[in-house]
Amino acid sequence: MPNIVDGLQAAILSEQCAFTYVNRRFANRTETIITAIMSNQLTPDLLIRAYSVGLFPMAESHDDPTLYWIDPEWRGVLPLDGFHVPRSLRKAVRKGTFKVHVNKAFPDVIRACAEPTDSRDDTWINDNILDAYCALHKMGCAHSIEAWLDGKLVGGLYGVSLGQAFFGESMFSRATNASKVALVHLVALLRQGGYTLLDTQFVNDHLKQFGVVEIPRERYRSELARALAGRASLPFEADPEFIEQVLQQGDR
Repeated sequence: MPNIVDGLQAAILSEQCAFTYVNRRFANRTETIITAIMSNQLTPDLLIRAYSVGLFPMAESHDDPTLYWIDPEWRGVLPLDGFHVPRSLRKAVRKGTFKVHVNKAFPDVIRACAEPTDSRDDTWINDNILDAYCALHKMGCAHSIEAWLDGKLVGGLYGVSLGQAFFGESMFSRATNASKVALVHLVALLRQGGYTLLDTQFVNDHLKQFGVVEIPRERYRSELARALAGRASLPFEADPEFIEQVLQQGDR
């Protein structure tokens, strides 16, 4: 059995599910992961405990009830002091086309992230995941950053907040730059609220343009432990001063 998880991780999962180790492809990379057959519904408590030791869940497809607990060998993180804002995005943010809200429509955001798009036929968000994260949101541990245009939700992202760590889960866009503007606001909110770690899980070409980097599992666990030991709070609105600091950082 591969040594992908330590005893603490195994103990957390073994309470509510039977699991085996398999190789699966996620984000264009083969990962050794835990296949978890849940005996009960995924719960907010289990999610919190799993995130605290570096695990996150995914499904094979939106209609597959099986959960895969993933602990990547290489983890994607976005350094909050190294966020890069492309020139066209800086213009879009400063133009103020979108009204950005925090937690106004969390269930709608995660449902939108679960919808098929032109670039993907299916998603990893099944009903079990959707329900559990909505429950986590009600507990104040999951948040959505939303872009609105003419009174309609047109883009956004959601993630989990624990200590000084924010775990980005997914994003969607129905208008040009909508999800990217939400990401800029997220970085401003995290800096404003005292966060130190923004976990993107994986790295892809889309995220690389913003400065996302890969770090090895052991380094990630160390950074996670430090972040969980601190305290942070996500503001309800990004201060324009912090947004401008993020944009100016991208100018350099």
